Amino acid sequence: MKLTLMGHDDRYAVEQLQMALFSINEDGEAVSSLHRGKTWLTATAKITLGGKTATASKRLKKADETVRLRRRILQQSYYLAAVQLLGKPSAWGALAGVRPTKISTKHLLDGGTEKSAEKLLEDVYYVTPQRRKLAVDCSVSTVNATRLLENTDISLYVGIPFCPTRCSYCSFVSRTIGSQTNLMEPYLNALLQEIAVTGKLLENSGRYVRTLYIGGGTPTTLSTPQMVRLLDAIRESFDLSRCIEFTVEGGRPDTLDAEKLLAIRQHGADRMSINPQTMVDSVLAACKRPHTADDVLRAYEWAKNAGFKAINMDLIAGLPTDDFDGFRHSLDTVAALRPANITVHTLALKKGADLFESRENLSHADQVSRMVDYSEDTLRALGYKPYYLYRQKYMSGSFENVGWSLDGLDCLYNIYMMEEVHTILSLGGGGMNKVNLPDGTLQRFHNPKFPEQYIEMLPQVLEDKRRIFELMKGSI
Repeated sequence: MKLTLMGHDDRYAVEQLQMALFSINEDGEAVSSLHRGKTWLTATAKITLGGKTATASKRLKKADETVRLRRRILQQSYYLAAVQLLGKPSAWGALAGVRPTKISTKHLLDGGTEKSAEKLLEDVYYVTPQRRKLAVDCSVSTVNATRLLENTDISLYVGIPFCPTRCSYCSFVSRTIGSQTNLMEPYLNALLQEIAVTGKLLENSGRYVRTLYIGGGTPTTLSTPQMVRLLDAIRESFDLSRCIEFTVEGGRPDTLDAEKLLAIRQHGADRMSINPQTMVDSVLAACKRPHTADDVLRAYEWAKNAGFKAINMDLIAGLPTDDFDGFRHSLDTVAALRPANITVHTLALKKGADLFESRENLSHADQVSRMVDYSEDTLRALGYKPYYLYRQKYMSGSFENVGWSLDGLDCLYNIYMMEEVHTILSLGGGGMNKVNLPDGTLQRFHNPKFPEQYIEMLPQVLEDKRRIFELMKGSI
């Protein structure tokens, strides 16, 4: 859909909402305008689609103008026009960002109640009742997780950007190695250097690791000896005496065996992710995942026997060739295992993924809506609660990804990373450092994306780490 701006240049704010509400291939036209009068700023949206035109306006006193409030009325006017053409409310209303819970979380931290947080989401952003409750429930978990933190705490992410093969829906920065593992050893050697340097910087900073997460890619692409070297280096370099959560992303069951899982557990990790995405073998094949549902069950049993206190399992609603019955079977099968966490993603068509170009055999938005609703109804009935959520571009049906947990088993790292409540230090290729600065702002530092770049640019990576610790001085 074509978007024209008049009287303002806040394209990103309006365009992101347009992308959330309409298909990227929609043949229509929208005009977002802003008029500055003596007293009022008036935002007006005019949208033409399928031979029909809708308009809506919202206004703000000029004396109250801020960037945030100006963008809010632009999005409100656009949504109120769009909903006339959509015929029904959109789940997240006028919210277009990836972190809708930030609004309700801030409201609760500022002294608001759950009821008033829901009212805010309803009156200002037009969020539907189901999504309002979902957001506020997640915000309650965020508030509780925030109370576990001290101002000396940070979280640590260690990235292993390798996968055995690439799934059709995936656009993560990683190297698909197949049987070619020659890059993994030099990458690991470089990573161990960054771990050692960061450990010294952390020791001298007076800060402590609160949660630790090894992600990817698929970290368990590493062999068992390589994984042991990594875990030994982490324990030698970092004081983990105040670490309350240590997660390893196992992800693909075809990278796991009983020996590797036991080694990971014995070296201190207490949480493991085993992610089937679906428990239907034909859907797994359509997604280019070279394992079966039985492999998932076997890996889960190995992880339990190894002694992991919490296991997460991911599912995706809307995978190619899947339908409601297949998704229901997947969810019911996974829920019967009673893992600590079940994360239900909605398929996002990401640039760089094979599916972004082909878009073959995808579920209709109505089917995806049934899948998402079924997951919420089922998991709530089984005693799971939503504890974090986020949205993505090009997401089927404009829904969300939601992490569900049994009581007391939230993955704290997921909350801290998504809600940006304290500093996240990232080590390895493809990671992002999110640094909460003394003045209350957030600054991001990207590590080089690909393993080859990371190895080549290691001196710059280490210099960036030193700069980060300089910036953090004074915030304790």
